[in-house]
Amino acid sequence: MAKPLEGLKVIDLTTALSGPYCTMMLSDYGAEVIKVEAPSGDQSRYWAPVHEASGESEYFAVFNRNKRDVCINLKDPDGVALFYDLVKEADILVENFRGGVTKKLGIDYESVKAVNPSIIYASATGFGQNGPYASRPCYDIVAQAMSGMMMLSGYPGQEPVKACPSIIDQVTGLYLMNGILLALHHRDMTGNGQQVDVAMLDSAFSLMENYPSVVSMGHEAPARSGNRDVSITPFDAFPCKDGHVVISAGNDRLWTKFCEAAGLYELLEDPRYVSNQSRTDHYITSLKGQITDWCMQHSKAEIESLLVAAGVPCSAVLDITESVRHPQILARDMVVRTEHPLIGAFDTTGCVVKLSATPGSPEMPAPLLGQDNRGILGLSPEEEQALIEKGVLGGRGVQ
Repeated sequence: MAKPLEGLKVIDLTTALSGPYCTMMLSDYGAEVIKVEAPSGDQSRYWAPVHEASGESEYFAVFNRNKRDVCINLKDPDGVALFYDLVKEADILVENFRGGVTKKLGIDYESVKAVNPSIIYASATGFGQNGPYASRPCYDIVAQAMSGMMMLSGYPGQEPVKACPSIIDQVTGLYLMNGILLALHHRDMTGNGQQVDVAMLDSAFSLMENYPSVVSMGHEAPARSGNRDVSITPFDAFPCKDGHVVISAGNDRLWTKFCEAAGLYELLEDPRYVSNQSRTDHYITSLKGQITDWCMQHSKAEIESLLVAAGVPCSAVLDITESVRHPQILARDMVVRTEHPLIGAFDTTGCVVKLSATPGSPEMPAPLLGQDNRGILGLSPEEEQALIEKGVLGGRGVQ
């Protein structure tokens, strides 16, 4: 079956998570992605968990499916020449080097554009292509800290907590793919390529909902509030007999449905809870305890059954072993089986965007380092070996 990005060639210079996540999605939807790694390999090839028998990173295997791989030393002039041979035929280049590194290597946007004016050059960095922090290194936790996100995560009176998993890396990858698609549409109309500039800090800051506006309107900076929403009540996680549930009664209609389903008619008659604002005002002092008391009399399944039947948004709080078996997750093909030549079979996430005519799919496992050197670069075994001995190429793959 056809895929929407078939015919596009992508040069993938990315490492870690944000960039590989973007290029994985491009490959899922049909683009030919050629991952170009340094002789040391993508840094995530060394991230745990590592498959004991083969030494391959199971982490790397998750985010680099559907890609082909060459291992080129971009610090060697001959390696740069091989890189530019690939660039001439490419539609898209994706990189997430620290700011300034591509210029030092001679593979920055202006240099690449001179060889291929129509190329889409997509850059994911910690802080973007300009500004006082442009050259600083960054990881997910740094962007969460600087954006204000960490200061809002956690419970009152306790230390800040980063969101887990690394959502900023993945959101940056999503924004980068979105920018690439926008640039491709512009190229279709004009024939002109351009650079796509996405920063992890910008991505993190964009997720701060209305909080930047709150302080600009003269209100105090919000404080950590745990799982509750400070403006909608009840909207929180509650303990029950066998774990926790979340209950989200986001308006007066849902509040009424919740009370009726729970048999808590007295709460409907209490003047402290007649509106969302009054419920919010009295949540900590009284309402939270009353809802918790009711939840503690029931199991997760009982609560979910009662509230779902009443049309109240809710869920048991699941651990990952439960969520990967959840019937809704499975029905949406969000768990897919991958067969890696060294690691073996394992489950990973499927494609989020469901297209009716041109769906994406994970088909090939993550590549071994340099496994496609000969096929992609058009080399004989002897030529490849000579370039490996010169330090121009590297890898452990098999052709």
